[in-house]
Amino acid sequence: MTDPRPLTAGVVGWPITHSKSPRIFEHWFQENGIGGRYCHLAVQDHDFETVMKALPKAGFRGVNVTVPHKLNARRIADSASEVAERMGAANLLIFKESGEIHADNTDGYGFMENLTAGAPDWRPESAPAVVLGAGGATRAVVFALLAKGVPEVRVLNRTKEKSEELTRSFSRKVKALPWEARSDVLFDASLLVNSTSLGMTGSPALEIALDNLPQGAVVTDLVYAPLETDLLAAARERGNRTVDGLGMLLHQARPAFKAWFGVDPVVDEALREICLR
Repeated sequence: MTDPRPLTAGVVGWPITHSKSPRIFEHWFQENGIGGRYCHLAVQDHDFETVMKALPKAGFRGVNVTVPHKLNARRIADSASEVAERMGAANLLIFKESGEIHADNTDGYGFMENLTAGAPDWRPESAPAVVLGAGGATRAVVFALLAKGVPEVRVLNRTKEKSEELTRSFSRKVKALPWEARSDVLFDASLLVNSTSLGMTGSPALEIALDNLPQGAVVTDLVYAPLETDLLAAARERGNRTVDGLGMLLHQARPAFKAWFGVDPVVDEALREICLR
């Protein structure tokens, strides 16, 4: 039986008007001839559960979830994917025709798809990875790296207690190290990931020396405003392969589009250009 609900979805957060997600979905609607609608949903913490329970009744097929609601998104869902269950957080809610809410987390998928596209010859099993940060994005990155067979993940955060808390959720392959050691622990890494907001437009700079980083290592930054952060510029100048953060945003949206509208969309240069305007 054909799904009678409108082709409607959105992105929920607080604040949310800065999100580029509507541009992504509008492009895919046009590319695939789908008469869909995707909108910003500005929802505060105390209203989140009430609004999410109401949206299925209004015909929504689902929402993407961003700051500060990812933990609550998993909590209020009726069911969850293995990834969302393991992470305790969700960035994707799928509203079933029955009204039930299913939670998933595609951040790790988006990160790995972007990394693979930008550095196809990177070998995850070859050497340790260094990850800066300890937030929800970091958790997704670590989860994805372990799934790909990275032998060791070194996590460094300005607040060490947060990095230690994060590592307790994973195996002994994940190690919490002091923030002050961030330049020293690069000596044998094959990958450096910045998952903090440092280096983002309007945020403090990320201070790190890359002298110890092998030239064959890949450097990627989840920040995409600016598209080339100071970290990526410094890595490129010394000969390292770099991968910007925009692709993660684009790829993490693909499973949502497919789940809601039945089409697996394409991430291409035209979509990147639209999001950079």
